[in-house]
Amino acid sequence: MIQLTQVTKRFGDIVAVRNVSLFVKPGEIVGFLGPNGAGKTTTMRMITGYFLPDEGKVEVGGMDVVRYPELAKRKIGYLPEDNPLYEDMTPYEYLEYGAAMRFVSKHEFKKRLWDVVDKTGIEDVLTRPIGELSKGYRQRVGLAHALIHDPEVLILDEPTSGLDPSQIVSMRELIKELSKEKTVILSTHIMQEAQHISDKIVIINKGKIVAQGTPDELEKMAKGEVIVHIVVKDKNFEQVLKASGIDIVEVKERDNEVEFIVTHDEKGDLRERIFNIASENKTVLLEMWRERVSLEDIFLKLTKEDVA
Repeated sequence: MIQLTQVTKRFGDIVAVRNVSLFVKPGEIVGFLGPNGAGKTTTMRMITGYFLPDEGKVEVGGMDVVRYPELAKRKIGYLPEDNPLYEDMTPYEYLEYGAAMRFVSKHEFKKRLWDVVDKTGIEDVLTRPIGELSKGYRQRVGLAHALIHDPEVLILDEPTSGLDPSQIVSMRELIKELSKEKTVILSTHIMQEAQHISDKIVIINKGKIVAQGTPDELEKMAKGEVIVHIVVKDKNFEQVLKASGIDIVEVKERDNEVEFIVTHDEKGDLRERIFNIASENKTVLLEMWRERVSLEDIFLKLTKEDVA
């Protein structure tokens, strides 16, 4: 569990993070989105205890990172964006060093090592100098280092930065697998990545959270309404929909089929309601789909509104 309560961070006259509150449930993947300089990395560094907040409170696993920094940090694994590595070390030596820095006993290290190596897929490069490894393997070594002490929370700052498409897919799958045991916060500039991997998305702009919620909730927030396309054979279904209080935006007739484009601003899934209406009236639904707004559209809309 991670909780930020009205957190503010200043650097001189610059307010990098302003009055941010955030709650992350155990086992949740939260995607952190924002323009460059929005405050993502500063917020993540406050969660890790690297920066201390000027105002507000940061708690990790119930531990205040200011009052109990050592206890809080033991619960956190951190992969920074630049992923600093000792290139003359091998991954084995680097993990051994990282474990010792976190007061992991030699006996516990041996047990943790192969679990971490297996999860991150670095067995084939375990004894090669880190400086000789590809970008993809270097990111995996950095992630293994963040995992070696078995933290409850993973903080990943741009974990797929600089990776090729296949490496990005591989890293996404790995993060998704790790979330079965860990709470994960990751920042990313790749909209599709946040949309596909995150349970919740947080959009930050100018140091303030401008929106947070599931991808579906953000879509609703940005669009303000739900739009559903329905294809049936019975044109009379139009009257049934209207009688049920569903607004029809457009009707398209083609061959023996009719497409209705309907809209509604109610909460919940409009498709389920339409399915039940069709079933009660013995109307066969040939097709039905919800029109989606891309996360990029949502991001641009919300950050533009915040600037305005």
